Amino acid sequence: MSTSVDNIHALEWREQELRVLDQRKLPQKQVYESCTSCECVYNAIHSMRVRGAPAIGIAAAYGVVLAAADRYKTDPVGWKNRIGEDLEKLAASRPTAVNLFWALERMRKIISEMGNDDPVPILLSEAKGIHEEDIAANHHMGEQGAKLLGQADGLLTHCNTGALATGGYGTALGVIRSAYRKKSRQIYATETRPWMQGTRLTAWELKQDKIPVTLVTDSAAAYLMSKGHVQWVIVGADRIAANGDVANKIGTYSLAVQARHHGVKFMVVAPTSTIDWQLEQGAFIEIESRKNSELLGNYYSDTDEEIKAWNPVFDITPADYIDVIVTEKGIVENPNQDRLGEIQ
Repeated sequence: MSTSVDNIHALEWREQELRVLDQRKLPQKQVYESCTSCECVYNAIHSMRVRGAPAIGIAAAYGVVLAAADRYKTDPVGWKNRIGEDLEKLAASRPTAVNLFWALERMRKIISEMGNDDPVPILLSEAKGIHEEDIAANHHMGEQGAKLLGQADGLLTHCNTGALATGGYGTALGVIRSAYRKKSRQIYATETRPWMQGTRLTAWELKQDKIPVTLVTDSAAAYLMSKGHVQWVIVGADRIAANGDVANKIGTYSLAVQARHHGVKFMVVAPTSTIDWQLEQGAFIEIESRKNSELLGNYYSDTDEEIKAWNPVFDITPADYIDVIVTEKGIVENPNQDRLGEIQ
């Protein structure tokens, strides 16, 4: 069944450029920026025009295509010796989302196997493949995750994990979309402070699909659960350690603790490209912090001596608090290193 979500594209490749939907301007405006250079893609990721782990990886892959086009044009013989600088630049754009490094490694492998012909057609084919694979994986995860929900009426999600955060359709929001098509349910979305991805992006996406959604403040989630209105919390992930610990948008950990206390099930939905098999546990995941001004706003100065801010972008949810991880390769219940390793 075709839906309006099919028309939501965070990233679009058009001829020789990557069109990036500036998510900072949603929902008031839908503004696309045309990137024709690796530097532009780096800035789009770093500034959060592009956000969401899968979308970041896809954008980086296209960034490599643009870098190769520029390097080959200026130095057809020695371009491979210089493009490593571009890959390192892209890798520095966001440190937590492992999909970024996974996509860059795929592109690096293709580059290492190439000869001296124009690299753009082959690299573009790989980038498009990464993009298309993500969309297909999202649809599959959406269907598989929806089957686990049974007759649950209340679903709560955090941050934005939909078409805007992925190649299309979404991870956690993909599960919610698939579940809603099978049965009308009450969808709750947290505001997701301080960037308000739930308010600005998730609510907007669901509206495009004509799926009713109720917004709640992040701090109201526990009370909502205590009233029996939520049966499942469904979230995405920016990185999953080999033991099943999950790094996701700040506030995910507190939702998991609250869910466990209230007997609410907790689901993480992410492609296997989000799993960092080399990382033993979540404690080793690098957590990005952003500017104090995002919290201080217009009230206080960044240079104020008495009032500071602590602004981590992500937190770590231990595997013990997760009931199930849904991937395109399989479903892992009560995740730990052995169970997660079965889908490697």
